[in-house]
Amino acid sequence: MAFLFGSASLRAQTPASPDGKAGSIDKAPIDKAGLIDDIVIGSRVLAEFGVLDGFGHVSARDPANPDHFWMARSLAPALVTADDIMEFDLDGNAVDPRGRAVFLERFIHSEIYKARPDVMAVVHTHSPGVIPFTISPVPLRAVFHNAAFLAGGAPLWDIRKDFGETDMLVRNPAIGKSLALTLADRPVVLMRGHGDVAVGPAVKVAVFRAYYTDVNARLQSQAVALGGEVNYLTAGEGAKADAINLQVLDRIWNLWKMRVMTTLAK
Repeated sequence: MAFLFGSASLRAQTPASPDGKAGSIDKAPIDKAGLIDDIVIGSRVLAEFGVLDGFGHVSARDPANPDHFWMARSLAPALVTADDIMEFDLDGNAVDPRGRAVFLERFIHSEIYKARPDVMAVVHTHSPGVIPFTISPVPLRAVFHNAAFLAGGAPLWDIRKDFGETDMLVRNPAIGKSLALTLADRPVVLMRGHGDVAVGPAVKVAVFRAYYTDVNARLQSQAVALGGEVNYLTAGEGAKADAINLQVLDRIWNLWKMRVMTTLAK
């Protein structure tokens, strides 16, 4: 019912700026119910816009216990409810599994949280727009201001480099650690033949980045197809535009939330 009546609990779990330091995002601490609401809303929003389908997941670090994080049981994102959210430690172990199936690729999340103390939310997608950039020599670059966070580059991780021929899944901590090392200090990492991971200082930010990474990829593909030299955002333009985007993030978040409210009420 928290989804239907709204609450002060729907707040970013930590204030941050583009560099992960204190900034303009809502400074009020989030409670557990609000954090779970954001995971559910983010999952459904990304499913609504086709960034996620039956696969992919959204998680959030527990601000009260940074060595734990929250994500759904193994379930299609469009079907996630508050009751489906489970608590995990940073080794990927469920705190209270109660027989529920968990995502095999939870190690994407656990290992990034280990490596990046500034990260408070992680989104893994199989974005159709992004996939071509994971298998071609064309790098994904920022083409418009809403994807300004990409102006510093999005590294490409290839599971085959370290682990040979696999099933392409991040199924254990070693693979997750390799992915986290490639992500380094960036907001997005591409996964060869698989998808991408977006991170942020709050669920809203990670979801925003996951969505606009897909949009940017589609726009870049169109621009490249037109021919000629593409005029990408510079790193300086990206930093300035991203700072503004974070200041007005609630505008798009509230719109997205409204789009999925009818499904949350069911």
